[in-house]
Amino acid sequence: MPYFDAASSAPLHPVARQALQASLDEGWADPARLYREGRRARLLLDAAREAAADAVGCRPDELVFTPSGTRALHSGIAGALAGRRRVGSHLVVSAVEHSAVLHAAEGRPVTEVPVDRWGAVSPGVFGEALREDTALACLQSANHEVGTEQPVAEVAERCRAAGVPLLVDAAQSLGWGPVGGDWSLLTASAHKWGGPAGVGLLAVRKGVRFAPQDPADERESGRAPGFENIPAIVAAAASLRAVRDSAETEARRLRGLVDRIRTRVPELVPDVEVVGDPVRRLPHLVTFSCLYVDGETVLHELDRAGFSVSSGSSCTSSTLTPSHVLRAMGVLSEGNVRVSLPTGTAEEDVDRFLEVLPGIVAGVRGRLGAPAAGGTSTGSGSLVVDALGKRCPVPVIELAKVIGDVPVGGTVTVLADDEAARLDIPAWCGMRDQEYVGESPAPVGTAYVVRRRG
Repeated sequence: MPYFDAASSAPLHPVARQALQASLDEGWADPARLYREGRRARLLLDAAREAAADAVGCRPDELVFTPSGTRALHSGIAGALAGRRRVGSHLVVSAVEHSAVLHAAEGRPVTEVPVDRWGAVSPGVFGEALREDTALACLQSANHEVGTEQPVAEVAERCRAAGVPLLVDAAQSLGWGPVGGDWSLLTASAHKWGGPAGVGLLAVRKGVRFAPQDPADERESGRAPGFENIPAIVAAAASLRAVRDSAETEARRLRGLVDRIRTRVPELVPDVEVVGDPVRRLPHLVTFSCLYVDGETVLHELDRAGFSVSSGSSCTSSTLTPSHVLRAMGVLSEGNVRVSLPTGTAEEDVDRFLEVLPGIVAGVRGRLGAPAAGGTSTGSGSLVVDALGKRCPVPVIELAKVIGDVPVGGTVTVLADDEAARLDIPAWCGMRDQEYVGESPAPVGTAYVVRRRG
């Protein structure tokens, strides 16, 4: 069964498995002790730290291991803000950061830097968001939902000029190569590159003001308290080195497969929007959204066909709200599919995915009653569609069904109380060359007005 969700968690790398099994026999003792078992464990931990630091591009004494990538982010943000509390508490982040960053920023003065339709920030706009009381800036190296790479080096220049440390979330990109630019802090997560879950990295450059917020602990320079999971750490470092050794060749191969998906899906499936930067992107990840389908059903059907994929669609979350990444980009959220290929993905698996996808999408659209192309009309100049209580993509489907019933210049008002409509109706207008007039509060929900152009 092809597994196409490496951006969530990559399969355990064979080198990680070997290192984990070997270090279980050697790395179980307390590395702080002076007897032989402790010294042996310390040697394993030090070697892992040196290997990880070499991959990150920092000094070994600048890097600590944490229980997860999320923990690394939370500790890095809290420690950097505390270390610069005399400057202020203002935080600058991109609007598409991982939810772990946004959660860590809650309750603090925050400026979210907008992104373009590809999901990238403008270095100039990011620089303008920095203030005298800005204590920390955060920017991911590449987005986990759409794969767009961020201009980290250019943003780092502006942060350095403003005297603001930059924390880079490198979880998605570190397996493919080091992060360039003069960053101050960096975090990553081992299970993203094929290491075991439960190991994160936090690098803090020398000279960066940092005050750990956990209770005092002698382990990991006081920045990650608790007994180190040495077997998992060794496996994480070993697998990082292994994937980096083959990264250039594998990236070239997977980029070719992803390019095939980016090109063929819009040709095979009508009404599809491929999102994310087509050039500055991770080599193994592609995301697209399909009109008139809900992502959860598509994912279930793909699973039945033998493919494990993910989604940022609003319909796959318990909150039924659009992905904050897709919302910030202003792209279609309904029917969202993220394909992220793990190392070693076979070409024939991608070909079979392209074979089964059109039929799955057509079947879901048929069950939901998705419309055919609209015709002409000389009917009423305005219509109101009551889609209250209906979830994505039904409000958009109902709009598409009736747009042909109003004359050119006429309007359709969609009443909806699903938050996804705020994103998907304007996106539908862009794909269908219709005019999105705007929205206004309704007695229940929101009224979205669309004017027919042709």
